[in-house]
Amino acid sequence: MDAEAWDERYRSTDLIWSAGPNQFVEAELSDLPVGRAVDLAAGEGRNAIWLARQGWQVTAVDFSQVALDKGREIAGDLPVQWVCADATTWRKDASYDVSVLAYLQLPAAERRAAHRNAFAALRPGGTLLVLAHDSTNLAEGVGGPQDPEVLLTADDVLADLDGTSYDVVRAERVAREVAQADGGSRTAYDALVRVVRRA
Repeated sequence: MDAEAWDERYRSTDLIWSAGPNQFVEAELSDLPVGRAVDLAAGEGRNAIWLARQGWQVTAVDFSQVALDKGREIAGDLPVQWVCADATTWRKDASYDVSVLAYLQLPAAERRAAHRNAFAALRPGGTLLVLAHDSTNLAEGVGGPQDPEVLLTADDVLADLDGTSYDVVRAERVAREVAQADGGSRTAYDALVRVVRRA
């Protein structure tokens, strides 16, 4: 889907994603000292807004202006800079303490560009957190894209960062419970990668 299609999707409902942060974003980043963060493919800004509420100075990047406008309205006076740009082409100097990429599901070449841009934006010692629907979710889990071309594993993320210098904190498949209409839940499987850029 292109930016125009996403604009239309974001116009069609109040919020596409939940108002609160992704559970893994909250769990993985809560222990870090606050600084500067970038949320690439931020959508309506749920993770960016949560980071800002924790005291971070946040840049939220998405190619849907409609999504960013919704996020800006929700954020109010929180310290979030809203930038309309594509995560595969957006580039910044190494000045961020955290880069987040959550559920940006793209074919391999575009995915690699986004991962490398997110990593390049980090200062030495900065943390990259990538979350995505895992390849195994197609057969074993629930929800998420049904196109295997845009699913990935933690190893795929690390391969995308080939030639860069980092320490791995976590790189694994994780389970996430998804509420169902009948009141029960089913398990979705995500790839979670957390690395720290070396000096």
